[in-house]
Amino acid sequence: MKNFEGRVEELRRRFEDALKSVQDEKALEALRNEFLSRKKGSVTLLFEELKALDPAERPGAGLILNEFKSYVQEKLAGFDRSRLTKTSPVRAKSERESATAVAELDAPIDLTLPGDPLTWGAPHPLTIFGREIEAIFRAMGFSVARGPEIETDYYNFEALNFPPHHPARDDWDTLYINDDLLLRTHTSPMQIRVMEKNKPPIRIIIPGKVYRREAIDPTHLPMFYQVEGLLVDEGVTFAHLKGTLDYFLRALLGDRVKIRFRPSFFPFTEPSAEVDIGCLICGGEDRNCSVCGGTGWKELLGAGMVDPQVLKNVNIDPEKYSGWAFGLGIERTAMFCYQISDMRVFYENDLRFNRQFFLK
Repeated sequence: MKNFEGRVEELRRRFEDALKSVQDEKALEALRNEFLSRKKGSVTLLFEELKALDPAERPGAGLILNEFKSYVQEKLAGFDRSRLTKTSPVRAKSERESATAVAELDAPIDLTLPGDPLTWGAPHPLTIFGREIEAIFRAMGFSVARGPEIETDYYNFEALNFPPHHPARDDWDTLYINDDLLLRTHTSPMQIRVMEKNKPPIRIIIPGKVYRREAIDPTHLPMFYQVEGLLVDEGVTFAHLKGTLDYFLRALLGDRVKIRFRPSFFPFTEPSAEVDIGCLICGGEDRNCSVCGGTGWKELLGAGMVDPQVLKNVNIDPEKYSGWAFGLGIERTAMFCYQISDMRVFYENDLRFNRQFFLK
């Protein structure tokens, strides 16, 4: 026990002498590690030696050692650092590196050098493309309407001339939330909402997200953006629809784009048409094209004259007013405009892909 006490006293004197000679932060930290390091500190090693003492001597020896440990901790914590040698503010591995860094800081700044480049944020290419579509229709006198993505069965189907158990409902592969609520399969419900609250003339486009249970491939996704248009007024004919869409597609895709109308069927328009454009990916020359299937044409949008029953559903007199409507997918149209062969790249979050559209 006396031998142990003597060793503790010897460590105390050594610590006090070393503490008096400390000149900088580095030496202070070295002294802390020498005595309190968890693995090789002098105090730590003495705690290991307690195990070799007689069991009757351990409590007294442990008390002495704990007091010494507390003494060391208090002295280090209360050390007057104001008398330490000031070190360079530049943290470097060697004095030479430190001196060089300080010299660079003191050197005059060359204001003619280019600054560090900053990475700017950019709108998503689909956002940019959607704004281009809106700008074309705004220039033709259309306004923009937006609506909820969760719709009722009435606005999504019934008011648009889809009666219960109509086979056309099965074609949409609708995602239902409950018996009456669903994720809208098109933005057409906003056509009904607008016509309920407004009387003709009506000229609107309706952009937004829609949802369908689609198998994912280069031209299909279960969630995509759509824009629909609606015009209701006196004396509106199919010729007005064809002329408007022809102008719109050429303004968006270029004057040389090929356009054709094919007879089709939609429950809410009569007569109805599919509008195809010549494939801008392969130009109709690749029989293995994954976009057009080698046909040289790709369906782009559906359109037609508003069914008189739809006008009756919103209390608009079909004897006095007529109208037309259309709908197209923004991703699919953007593919042709930008000559992209797979619409899935729009959702891969590759900034290199996104930024190139902003630079255009």
